[in-house]
Amino acid sequence: MYDTENETRVPGETVGRKKLASRFNYSLPSNQIGECWGVSAHPNGESIVSEGVFEGKTLSDLWKNERHLFGDYADATFPLLIKVLDAADDLSVQVHPNDFQAQDLEGVPYGKTECWYVVEAEEGAELIIGHTAKSKRELSDHIENGKWDQLLSRQLVTKGDFIFVPSGTVHAIGKGIMILETQQSSDTTYRLYDFDRTDSMGETRELHLEKAITVTTIPQEPVIPEMTAQKVNKGYIKRLVKVSEFNVYHVQAKSGFELQAINRFRALTILTGKGRIGQLEVNAGDHLMLTRGTSYQVEGELEWIMSDVPFPTSI
Repeated sequence: MYDTENETRVPGETVGRKKLASRFNYSLPSNQIGECWGVSAHPNGESIVSEGVFEGKTLSDLWKNERHLFGDYADATFPLLIKVLDAADDLSVQVHPNDFQAQDLEGVPYGKTECWYVVEAEEGAELIIGHTAKSKRELSDHIENGKWDQLLSRQLVTKGDFIFVPSGTVHAIGKGIMILETQQSSDTTYRLYDFDRTDSMGETRELHLEKAITVTTIPQEPVIPEMTAQKVNKGYIKRLVKVSEFNVYHVQAKSGFELQAINRFRALTILTGKGRIGQLEVNAGDHLMLTRGTSYQVEGELEWIMSDVPFPTSI
């Protein structure tokens, strides 16, 4: 077992309100931090092992040279990226390509299917998920004429909600929402709309309309995954989504809970509590990688989001 050093990053549109520090005790270099890349082998923000025999190694180093820790994957690059985002303002409206589109348009291995577990949400907070256009022509017309209220579908959210966001889904996280995001290892984003905001120089942010329209699923309806839940000894496991890109679970555990061994790695982010998983002391905000073929005993009372990638992967 090893855990990853919290990797903080300053995104262009997320203005932090120190929630990442107050809730998860992250060390933030400025109050502009609104995003943590907790488990990542992406070159734009690498995770580093913080203790154990592989201390100081990057996650991509281990994926390349210690593949036995993860499972029998053929992928050249680590397939997941786990983030925590605190949206102090409405984030821009975006859409992401699928794997084949990402390879064709950007020359990168992965598109971006993602999902969100709502860690916190202020009263009345909402996000954008999906659109109403029935054809590419209608989509283009609404964008060209600024008919955003007619085009964009909005959804109120509360703490504990889960939203699945397949590639091709128009989406945006709204003000007052903190999420734990599980996604493919991709930083490819096509921006459709930024609410006509300008910077200190009066400039608007770059949009990527042609590519965004190309990769958007039309027509589009939110995809609601089939969830399953089971009580186990000293705990509760709820599977939030099962797709080819990843499986994601919400877990609540007390002392005596045993996480059974499986034939592949698992990534965990601790949401609440403190205790031990195996020999490692953990606290809220910690990001862990659990190696293949190893079981773990829990001490304390903990809540976490857990993900794995099924065999085989598509790249």
